[in-house]
This record gives sequence, C-alpha cells and structure tokens, in this order.
Amino acid sequence: MTSCWVVLCMLVPFTLTTAHQHSHERLGGGAWGWRCVNQTCVREEQQQQQQQQDEGPPHTTLSSLSTCKLTCRPDASIWPTPTGLLRLHNETVYFLLDSVTLREVRGGGGEVKGLVRDAFSIFLSSLASLIPGSSPASTSLRAGDHLREDIFGRQVKAEKVTVSVSVSSKVSTLSLYTREAYTLTIRRHNTTTTEVAILASDFYGARHALETLSQLVEWDQQMRALQMVSRGAITDAPVFRYRGLMVDTARNFLSVKALERTVDGMAATKLNTLHLHLTDSHAFPLQLPGLANMAYYGAYSPRNLYTPEDLRHLQRYARVRGVRLVPEIDAPAHAGNGWQWGEREDMGNLAVCVNKEPWREFCSEPPCGQLNPANNHTYTLLSHLYAELRSIFHPLQFFHFGGSEVNMNCWNTTDNIVEYLKQTGRGRENEHLQNLWGEFQSRAKNLLADVNRGRPFLGIVRYSTLIATESSQRNLSPEEYAVQVTGPNSEKVTSDLLQKGYRVILSHNDAWDLGAGFSGSFRSEVKNYIGWQTVYNQSLSSGTSNLVGSGQSDLMLGGEALLWGHRVDDANIDAKLWPRGAALGERLWSNPSTSWFSAEPRFIHHRQRLLRRGIMADRIQPQWCHQNEGLCYL
Repeated sequence: MTSCWVVLCMLVPFTLTTAHQHSHERLGGGAWGWRCVNQTCVREEQQQQQQQQDEGPPHTTLSSLSTCKLTCRPDASIWPTPTGLLRLHNETVYFLLDSVTLREVRGGGGEVKGLVRDAFSIFLSSLASLIPGSSPASTSLRAGDHLREDIFGRQVKAEKVTVSVSVSSKVSTLSLYTREAYTLTIRRHNTTTTEVAILASDFYGARHALETLSQLVEWDQQMRALQMVSRGAITDAPVFRYRGLMVDTARNFLSVKALERTVDGMAATKLNTLHLHLTDSHAFPLQLPGLANMAYYGAYSPRNLYTPEDLRHLQRYARVRGVRLVPEIDAPAHAGNGWQWGEREDMGNLAVCVNKEPWREFCSEPPCGQLNPANNHTYTLLSHLYAELRSIFHPLQFFHFGGSEVNMNCWNTTDNIVEYLKQTGRGRENEHLQNLWGEFQSRAKNLLADVNRGRPFLGIVRYSTLIATESSQRNLSPEEYAVQVTGPNSEKVTSDLLQKGYRVILSHNDAWDLGAGFSGSFRSEVKNYIGWQTVYNQSLSSGTSNLVGSGQSDLMLGGEALLWGHRVDDANIDAKLWPRGAALGERLWSNPSTSWFSAEPRFIHHRQRLLRRGIMADRIQPQWCHQNEGLCYL
C-alpha cells in the first residue's frame, strides 16, 4: 500500500502540470476565431475549423474579431455611421505604420495646410494605439523588424499607404456655417501601394475623414501587422451643426489633462463643441490678469486654477481635433465665491446672498450667490472679465451667459437692490424683478459686444422664466441669442421658441443629463440613471415635426449633453462621459432612423476603441457579449 501511494503521489502532480501546460498552449495559440455569417461575426473554435479544411495556412481559416468587424459589414467598425455613400470592399491589405505617409495637401491656404498636417500626426497616433506592447516593442512592430523574410513579410514591408488631402475652403475657424463634409476614397494603385484620397469642404471635414480612415484600420494579431480595407468610398457630412458636451469645472475642478481626454473622445466621435461651465457660486477657478481677487477668493486652492495659457493651450488642442470651445460665465445667478471682495475694495456688494442661509430661501442649491444688478461696479468688473476671456477664446464666436435660476427672493430682500428698484420707478413685484433681470442681460450682452470690437458672436442662454415671458424678445433678441432647452422633453417649448425665431440647442435632462441617477445631486430633476440607449434614441425632431421644410427647421442647431460637476472629478469623468457621449455623437451626426438595438455591436466596438486611445470609458456589457455579437438582446 505504501508503494502504491508513493507512485500516485508522483504521478498526479505530473498529470496536472501536463494538462495545465496543454491548456496554456491552446489558449496561447488562439483557439477561437470569428467568421462572418449574414453580416454578423460568429465565434467558432479555431482548431475544429482547421480539422474541416486541409488547404491553406491556419491563419486563413478564421479571423480575429477586429478583422471580422472590419470586413463583415460596411459600417461595422465606423462610429458615427456616415450619412452618405458607404461602399467598402471586404478584402484587406497589410502594412506597417512607418509606411504611411501624407503625400500632399492641396488648397485651403497655409494655415489650413498646417492644421491638416497636425491632424495627420494625430491620425498616426490613433493607428499606433492599435499596436500592442510597450514602447520598444511597438517601435519594432512599427518598422516590421519582427517579420520573417518570407513572401508575406517582404510584401508587408514593401506596402505603402499614401494619403492625399484636398480642401476647398481657406477658412480655419469652426462656425455654424462650416459644412464639415468629406469624401474618402481608397484604391489599390499597384501591387505595393494603397492610395487614400480625401476631398473636404474645409479643414474640419478633412479631420473627420482622417478619423473615419483610422477606424478602417485594425491590428491583425495573427499576422502581426496593421490592415485596412483595400478599396472603398465614403461621402459624409453631419446632420446638425452644433454637437456638444457640457462639463462643469466649478463644482469640482477638472485638470487640463482630463479636459484633453474629453476632447480626444469627442474627436473620435465627431462631436464638435465643448461647452465649459467655468464658474458657479461654488468656485471661480480662473487666474486672470488684473482680476487676482476673483481667484484668491474663488479658487479651491492655488492648484485648482486655469491660467490664460492653460485655456489657450486647450483651445489649440481642441481646434486641431475638430472641436470648438464655448466658455460660460454663469450670471446673474450662480455667482458667489470669487465675487465677495467688493466691499473691501470700496466697490460695494458685487454679489449678494453669498453663502447665505437657509439656502433654500435664496437659491436652488448651496452655496447661494447672485450678481448685484444695482451696482455699476458689477458691470465694470464684468467688462474686464469679458475682455480677458475674449483675448483667450479669440475669435470669440460663441459665448454662454448661463442666465437661469435667478432667485427673486434674494434680490427682493437685498436693501441695495430694493432701493434701486424704487429709484427707477419700479416696485418689488415679480414683474419688476423680471424686468431687472432682463435689464442685466441686455447690459451684459452689450458689454461683451463692446470688448469683442463689433465682431458678431452668438450668445447662448438656458431656457428660463425670462424667456418664457411674452416680453422676452425685448431683452433677448432672436437674432443675437440661441436658447438651450435643458428641462424635460417638451414639444411645446421647443416649437414656441422656433416660432419666435430663436435658434435652439436641445439638452433635455430626461435624455441627455449624464449626471442624473447619482444621489446627492442638487441639479438634476431626473432621479434615474440615463443609459446609452436613452441617449441614442432621443430624437431632435420632436417639437419640429410640424416645421419640417419651413424656415424654422433650420433654427434647430443641434444638441448638447450635460455633465454637471457635483459628483465628477478627474477620477471618474471618463466613465461618466464615455461611452454615453458616443451615443450622442451618432445621434447628432447621423440622426439615424433606427434605434439603439441595431447600433449596439458598433457601439460596443467603439467603446473598445476609446479604451485603446487612453479614455477610461465605462463598461457596458460583459466581454462575452462583445465576442458573441447580437446574443445579449433584451
């Protein structure tokens, strides 16, 4: 018995180790692959397939998931889906990153050509993100040092990919009149060259074309090389001109790096407007020349500040990625910390009700604070502030005034303001206080117009009781303002605004409030978390269905998702924005007639792309669902 146990004890470890090694070899050899069946990538066991087919090398039997996505269906790897022609061949060509060159840039003028070259460098970085391994390994994989000197290796090393870009317009600034359109063609010139030609209406169209081209490239793990579709043609242009995200930098500070990542995600998704809610009653994180007191009293710490160079850098960073920045200084409400030093400088109360308690009587959330419309020094300071912002965000084409949630009880219980109303022949009724609000808004708009030196810009305000009044057009001219509708989806509100001639940006909080569903948020009226499906399905045609084809239909500029900063900072901003922001991107770019269900496989694939580019997008499904397309239906 003793000898038998000794034999068993010797055999069992050997058997287990051998089995473990065999399993490891199977996994390391890539046991699974994907086959395109009825435009769906179906997962199969690689070894079983090899037993059925004797001809051809093993790597030709089944493809990787990324390769299958690239060739199985024309739009399977593209996000957002193009709005025009989409014709892609299901064969790929292999190449090395170091073999991709920008052959020429035609038209557009010197500044546009420089922007295209910068955008091409970003395109190459996107391709580099596909290559696995650390930097030294990636360098080797870029150049092809890892390839054997066989027929395939020599062919990959010889392959060239050339990109030519032609731009029609010399305009380099993104406006509401920028078309952002492009045509992208891919063809084989000879046995060793793939030629890509981009025809763009403007720089922004060219940049979008390069983004689409990057999505037609994948890394083949089996062949250890990049691959792209060998032939194709795409024509594309956005449906809506304003495709935005709003982030809040006042309630919790967001670093420049976090904002850069936000821009990167927007560029990958063809969103074009980053709305910066820079200040609020909580904080004033701007360090501006001549306005040191505002940062001193308003910043959370000396490290939680944006300098002018920080913001100029961010604007340059965003521009070459096809994104405009829209600054917001919320006023006259939501202005407290940062403004409370006026009396110390013999300027009176610049803001009133600052940090006043009980807060529910004087504001919509703590801490309270509203600008003082009865103090001329308030307007002098606003003029200085606007001048500084104009120099940073030059050319200033858009400015968000905030303009909502004014608490009338705050003004009505401030002696200085009550006395001002009396001196100007007004009482303390709501009508007179609304008139005071309108007066403030008119003066603020004129101050910004003065410092902008007569150059036109579009003012943006949130929908409020001021706009809802019959006299709204007296203080808020439809020629000068766009209105952001942030409440629940209301066809009547949207239709009324369009009928009055206002340009409209939809931000319905029951569909596009990305901060909803988290406890402790004062802002959101929506209590439930908003999933990407709801974001995707929100149609911009509600409220305009009776205006299609009319002059008012052109007033619908687009939409913007909101991320208020109560529970957001550098640690979680990526997961809060992405990939739900990508669902918004396709809605605003393509305005698809289909629902989220048909888009889901492409959406999950795009989320993986965001991860590769360094954006920590939230997980949507188990990985099994990504590998087994269409089987995780509800």
